Amino acid sequence: MGVAFRWCFQVFALGSEQTGSRRKGIYLLPNLLTTGGLFAGFYSIVAAIDGNFEAAAWAIFIAMFLDGTDGRVARMTSTESEFGKEFDSLADMASFGLAPAIVTYQWGVERLSEYGAIWGRIGWLAAFLYAAAAAFRLARFNTNVSTQDNRYFQGLASPPAAAAVASTVWISTYYEIEGLVALAGGVTITAVAGLLMMSRFRYPSFKDVNLTGRLRFAQLLLIPLVIIVIAIEPPLVVFALFMLYACFGPAEWFWRRRRRRRASGGA
Repeated sequence: MGVAFRWCFQVFALGSEQTGSRRKGIYLLPNLLTTGGLFAGFYSIVAAIDGNFEAAAWAIFIAMFLDGTDGRVARMTSTESEFGKEFDSLADMASFGLAPAIVTYQWGVERLSEYGAIWGRIGWLAAFLYAAAAAFRLARFNTNVSTQDNRYFQGLASPPAAAAVASTVWISTYYEIEGLVALAGGVTITAVAGLLMMSRFRYPSFKDVNLTGRLRFAQLLLIPLVIIVIAIEPPLVVFALFMLYACFGPAEWFWRRRRRRRASGGA
């Protein structure tokens, strides 16, 4: 038993190969966080199949938090690895690609078919479009990661896209919003989130935010203020925040294009 434990520790914590000064292997802490995010995505699918859509939405939010944590932990502890990057990408596909698509299908598409076969087909295609777009987005990110500006994402990242879908389901369940208009609106948001993931719009990545640096007292006060605002009406505020972020890319592109036109016209 002791030998088996030591072997597992060496594989998962210390790494098994070393080339030059760089160690290759599987590290425990960041990959545990990635596994937790994968489990949250899996649970979201199971909860949606069981009809517990609020829990399904919350599971996607938890997966989003863990996804934002594992990379930072890996960088802070110098435990980044090629395995971790690939594992994180596959976990993201499950948690932010398949899970939101299945949650949307279980929540809206099945009920849309009650209003006619054409509505059911549109909803089914929207859910598939989202899943395919998430795969496209992750593949493009992995191939362009060395040439991208770290301050921005090209296209809407899959975690906030998934959160936009999850917040739509959450707000609908929380306020008991039903009917064809509500279902069609949720499916439309899912499809648009998929298209934004495949777009080339710029979105701030917030990777340049220094969490270990000093903050001014006024900046520190923003933390409890944000918590208070979210606590007032959580589903509505969370939905509004992710909708605003999703709209940022097209709005910023339109603003820059209009600015260039004005500059060229003035010249």
